[in-house]
Amino acid sequence: MSSDQRYFSPSEAAARLGVSAKALRLYEQRGLITPLRTEAGWRAYGPDQMALAAEIAALRRLGLSLSQAGQVLRGDPADLEPVLAAHQGRLQGQMRQLGEAVERIRALRQDLSRGQAPALSDLTRLVAPAGAMALSIALPWPWGGERFELAPVPPLTWLTGPLGSGKTRLAVAIAEALPGAVFVGLDRDAAALDLASDPALSARVDQALAWLAGEGATLSDALTAIVGHLESDGPSVLVIDLIEQGLDMATQEALAAWLRTRAAPDRPVVAMTRSSAMLDLAAVGPDEALLFCPANHSPPMRVAPWPGSPGYEALESCLASPQVRARTEGVVVMRRGMA
Repeated sequence: MSSDQRYFSPSEAAARLGVSAKALRLYEQRGLITPLRTEAGWRAYGPDQMALAAEIAALRRLGLSLSQAGQVLRGDPADLEPVLAAHQGRLQGQMRQLGEAVERIRALRQDLSRGQAPALSDLTRLVAPAGAMALSIALPWPWGGERFELAPVPPLTWLTGPLGSGKTRLAVAIAEALPGAVFVGLDRDAAALDLASDPALSARVDQALAWLAGEGATLSDALTAIVGHLESDGPSVLVIDLIEQGLDMATQEALAAWLRTRAAPDRPVVAMTRSSAMLDLAAVGPDEALLFCPANHSPPMRVAPWPGSPGYEALESCLASPQVRARTEGVVVMRRGMA
């Protein structure tokens, strides 16, 4: 290695690129990048590797799967059109939100010029996304009616906690409180979606499954059921019980990446999980929330996704790999309708 160039360890490279070290390993596993090796055999990223990794990360932020990113890097633009169309739609949505915010500010300034003070609610709306939902509920048993709030509800919320912590009851309460929300339980069935009678939904599901397969997912009825619910036109909010149910590790990782790609402020998803493959704490972005239900039945808390923040270590300890999670397969603490 040249002494006049800077080389980075995987953790240093990930921090500079704004991705997780796990993401860099995935790039390597899929043959998109080959890190250098030190004399001791440790991975290292020099200028060329950092430049390539930055390009891959940018393609991922556009919404490309690892397979699609590889095709683009090889000069094949076949899958770019739908990805660019989706990105254009997101940008146009952001432009509409910005335009609405500018109009609200203009109206408030006009009121001020006439000596009319704005209401506090009008001011707080300026820093909340247009159309964003807010959650405010009295917590069910075992919390005894304590107040819980999440405002605004972000595009993607992860809900977790150890067995018996009440997280399923919280998930059901969230689904009952948010307008248009649907609780997707463990009895989800791909056949019940009846994709054949809805060609548009079937096409969206097929496109999503192709993306997930390119990300390394194993196609299955369990995955099709989740994707079908997420792509359906009906509910404005989906609250999903143990989203990793029936999915292997690679599929969970792919599904988590897809959830971040498709995240939309006007159709948030609340996903309950206990899998470290589904919820990579290092990959949590600014449009996500972490809700943790403690084992001692103290109120649920929102946890920041970095070590040292209140509740982080406890949240981290209740997540486990699919292999470890298999030890509690079939253990159910609460079902809907139970007292």
